[in-house]
Amino acid sequence: MIRCCSIKPRFASSLACENDKISPTLTNRNLRNLEYLRIAHKPDGYYVDKPGRLYWHKLQLTQTNRHITASLVHHINGSVLTASTREWAIKKQLYKTTDSSAYTNLARVFAQRCLESGLIEFFSDLKTDNENDNVTKFLKVLQECGLKLTEPEQYKTILPWTRERPPKPWEIIE
Repeated sequence: MIRCCSIKPRFASSLACENDKISPTLTNRNLRNLEYLRIAHKPDGYYVDKPGRLYWHKLQLTQTNRHITASLVHHINGSVLTASTREWAIKKQLYKTTDSSAYTNLARVFAQRCLESGLIEFFSDLKTDNENDNVTKFLKVLQECGLKLTEPEQYKTILPWTRERPPKPWEIIE
């Protein structure tokens, strides 16, 4: 008769096997954990760089003559998630793939995917002058769905000689 460690009762501490021991070291495999704590490195870039890169995640909206593509780009890993009117599930619900209803529905689908993946704060440099512009409607729908179009500031380490000591983002102040 063969006995397995997983079948043994937990209250029998003297019969514990090697698999039941807890490892004292922990490896965090969440890549965005430092970004959520606001202590991850945010690339400043060089002053001669024209667009600049002061973000962790950036919203990109690509418009062609036939389709619209919204994507969220990480500064190191590239595209994290996308939504496009090229997708059949989105395209079959639209009358035209480039009109204002396409922008609003694409924003709803993109916002749902962002919320499901846990990315609710990202950088957006999409600016428009006209209030009735399709891009403005796209950004307004994203904000109505609960997404923030600005990222929090990076927490800078406090040097011993600095007077001002801002609260740490991971501490709860009551």
